[in-house]
Amino acid sequence: MEEHSNHEQNSNEHKEISKSLKRFFGVGDFGFNFMTNIETYYFQFFLTDIAKFTIPIVTLIATLTSLVDAALSWVYGVLLNTMKPMKWGRYRSWLVVIPWLVPFLYAFQFIKLNDGVAGIVIIIVATITSHIAWNIPFVANISMINIASKTPEDRMALSSTRALWGALGMVLYSYVGPGVVSILAAVVGAKNSYGAAAFVFGAVMAAGYFAHFKMFEGYEESGAEEFARLQREKKAKQDQHTAKGHGMLKSLAANPYLLGLIVADLAKYVYMFVASGIAVYYFTYVAGNAGLTATFILISNLLGVAASYLSKRAAGKFSARNTVIISYLCMVVVLVLGFIFYNSTWMVLIMVSIAQFFCTMTNACGPALYADCAIYSEYKTGTNATGMIMGLSNIPLKIGVVSRGILINACLAMAGFSLAVVQSNEVTVKLARGISMGFTIIPAIAVGLGALILIFGYKLSSKDIEKYSAEIEKRKQNRA
Repeated sequence: MEEHSNHEQNSNEHKEISKSLKRFFGVGDFGFNFMTNIETYYFQFFLTDIAKFTIPIVTLIATLTSLVDAALSWVYGVLLNTMKPMKWGRYRSWLVVIPWLVPFLYAFQFIKLNDGVAGIVIIIVATITSHIAWNIPFVANISMINIASKTPEDRMALSSTRALWGALGMVLYSYVGPGVVSILAAVVGAKNSYGAAAFVFGAVMAAGYFAHFKMFEGYEESGAEEFARLQREKKAKQDQHTAKGHGMLKSLAANPYLLGLIVADLAKYVYMFVASGIAVYYFTYVAGNAGLTATFILISNLLGVAASYLSKRAAGKFSARNTVIISYLCMVVVLVLGFIFYNSTWMVLIMVSIAQFFCTMTNACGPALYADCAIYSEYKTGTNATGMIMGLSNIPLKIGVVSRGILINACLAMAGFSLAVVQSNEVTVKLARGISMGFTIIPAIAVGLGALILIFGYKLSSKDIEKYSAEIEKRKQNRA
């Protein structure tokens, strides 16, 4: 009863963003990045060097799991919007219901039980199911930004704090991650060390999302309250899920800005995954110093922390949309400079690290822009499709993962990279330029196109969103 009365009060009065949310929202994303980095940096290594699968088997596992992950990326938001809300709310409940499964599923992604087909199948199933188990709370987590915030400033405040914690998770992993694997190897053996580390890091993520669950208490109506409200608002005797599904499709069709945002968002993920994946080739074969890869990761992640801290101020001055556009254009400039001076290792390292600074700036703005699209859709259609729209932010990320293998392998093939090069370490001018293009020019083209799409295809302004939000609140009060 106390929770109900608190919510009734907050439904009529805007509950201010708490100090704990302003300071600590993002600890779950800290754990999320900390957890997923072991897959980013070591899953391929585990498959080849620990599990000792052949290259065709490794290619099968990596391709199949990434394609299934990408194919499911649109489902999670629809699931959140169409299922009956649970006890603690439509979105908030998922922060506590599923994350505890992740450590167990994720661990089996890094464990080879036998040399037969069953060992391969278990890794594939564990990879797919662990991603499903963390993608649902991931979408619920970013959806809560829109649920708890009533102004663009609030949304940007939560988005930037989240980005800051996420960047800190990546920095800490560069220091702690490999050491944890080594320590666990002494306990459970090298063969099981990555699985044990995946379990530990997954538990950190689950604990962080539980902290978010507690922080968001009182910001979202409970499942029972939402169900009662929906019953009151029904205008016809129609199945609730059918009506909601139709409303969500209408929300998507009536929102041209959302499509532009998704395509523009893909640009930064092409940069993130292609540049990070080809970096080791640049520093190994062009720079002739593979050890600089770790230096690049550390510098770029530290700059990412700074960008996350400054993003709120930048968005307050220029708006989230304009901050992304400016960041994309700056990335184009520094990446082109990196290619022009591709023979100067430190020049390239600095330029691509600066590009990472601006890329992280866009990461902080992304959830705020998707939240604006959700508000616009509700204004146009009368249907709250927050979960579906926030879930669609997963699509460019997953496509970016798939594009990594395609674009990097295409660059290497056109540049003449081969097993003979690996064995002899003889680098031709053609190979050096080809690898450098993959590190700089291809990502520059992607973000340049992203900037143009946002300039001409995403016209929502902060004033528009404030007007739409006020109208939505007015409608709710009239229905009450």
